[in-house]
Amino acid sequence: MTAVLVHGVPETPALWDHLIGHLSRTDIVTPALPGFTTDRPKGFGATMDDYAAWLIAELEAIGEPVDLVGHDWGGGFTVRVVSLRPDLVRSWVTDAAGLADINFEWHSFAKIWQTPDEGEAFWQGMLAAPPSDRAAGLVGGGMPQADALVAAEALNPSMASCILDLYRSATKVLDAWGGDFVDIPKPGMVIVPSDDAFLDGEGARRAAAKAGARVTELAGLGHWWMLQDPLRGAEILEGFWSNV
Repeated sequence: MTAVLVHGVPETPALWDHLIGHLSRTDIVTPALPGFTTDRPKGFGATMDDYAAWLIAELEAIGEPVDLVGHDWGGGFTVRVVSLRPDLVRSWVTDAAGLADINFEWHSFAKIWQTPDEGEAFWQGMLAAPPSDRAAGLVGGGMPQADALVAAEALNPSMASCILDLYRSATKVLDAWGGDFVDIPKPGMVIVPSDDAFLDGEGARRAAAKAGARVTELAGLGHWWMLQDPLRGAEILEGFWSNV
């Protein structure tokens, strides 16, 4: 059995390193979103459907049902994969179920990235700034300082362009994906951090109920819960897996 942990935006697989250090299992795969750690693959459109198709192909290549865990956009792709191909998972975990809720609304940064010219200007400014300045915005959103600097140093033009295309493809993500996230036939868990600055807890709880998933509340933690308290995150995942 393999556990597949999928990162989000603007992140790399390094997001999971601390948490993995607290897991007892070693059958873990942390794929990088195409275009995030390397140049964008030729012909890859970086839309939400392109990334969902990519993740489906990654899971198909593993060849057996996996324990799928997704954070941020990785959690969004998890929502889509289990809606379309529940046969690919033994269990699933997401902290981004709220994108399938009827009241879903994008956060303020997403709206900037979805706006022509404004999005380009945002990322041009970020890429031109020193890593310490880039990291400040992540720290403001709740990421620990040391991890924010690592994430800031990993930012590159390919990642920025993929983020723009991804968000611009997702202005109506609820309409496109929300209706299929219903009665998922494999065990699921929706993580709801109390202090998440980007994702709505109430919407996540409603979406979890619609999908038939359990809800785990993380009091005192925010969007980057796996960095703020990796031991607690690992314990929650292993507790869930032990009951699957």
